[in-house]
Amino acid sequence: MTTVSKPDLAGFEERWARYRATRIRYLVGGSGPPVVLVHGLGGFAGNWRAVAPPLAADRRVIVPELPGHGGSEPLRAAPTLDPFAEAMLAVLDAEKALPAPWVGHSLGGLVGLRAAARRPEGITGLVLAAGAGISSATRVGEATVTALGVVKPGRLLGRRRALVSRSPLGRALAFGWWGVADPRGLDPEMAEAFLAGPPRHTDTLSAGRALVATDSRLDLERVACPCLCLWGAEDNWVPLQDGIEYARRLRAPLRSIAGCGHLLIGERPDAVLQAVREFLAGLDEG
Repeated sequence: MTTVSKPDLAGFEERWARYRATRIRYLVGGSGPPVVLVHGLGGFAGNWRAVAPPLAADRRVIVPELPGHGGSEPLRAAPTLDPFAEAMLAVLDAEKALPAPWVGHSLGGLVGLRAAARRPEGITGLVLAAGAGISSATRVGEATVTALGVVKPGRLLGRRRALVSRSPLGRALAFGWWGVADPRGLDPEMAEAFLAGPPRHTDTLSAGRALVATDSRLDLERVACPCLCLWGAEDNWVPLQDGIEYARRLRAPLRSIAGCGHLLIGERPDAVLQAVREFLAGLDEG
């Protein structure tokens, strides 16, 4: 496990772990009780730029990149999301950070569910922030994920991210409908952070195919830890109805953020931070 400086998250260090033959990149910052933040499909560690540094004020925050995303190498064979969950758990093992709570955005939330089901003693709590899985398993979801993985529009936008992120029209084109409720009001630096990941990716298609092949409701009864479902009320990509279904099946509270879309960790980081901190405080008290 080697360590060097890296600016994707202010005050965080870049580290590497290995899952089988795959090198996994992750960032670490802060000190105190551990918490892991896992990004979504097509994302990378920098997506947490408005959430991770504030959390690191009193916690050790571990931000891994899913295989094939950012600087992490792709998995050789991963027909389901279980190897992705095991890769993330390998990072936490390397950091001697288990047991720990998990905050997952979109795909990162579903990977967290798989981790909690496979190693219930390792995950003490789980925040599903617009957790993927229910709508994603439809034929429309499969076609969309496959098309995005093949065409890779994010890579083209990512190469022009400085220009796109600073233009209200550019933000509307990049994040309108699917990403945020108010693309013109999205912080340009946050927009640039979201666009910085795709040019680095080596294989998001495998994760996308594993996503649509995974029944998100499988083994939910094995998820023993407390959960929180956190959703943007105007999420068009993973609709609020999915959050209601997860909350019902997990017997978990649901918090919705008004005027917020799918990329809630960047559109409303203040509300996300408040919800996550309150959830973590509840775990600490328990």
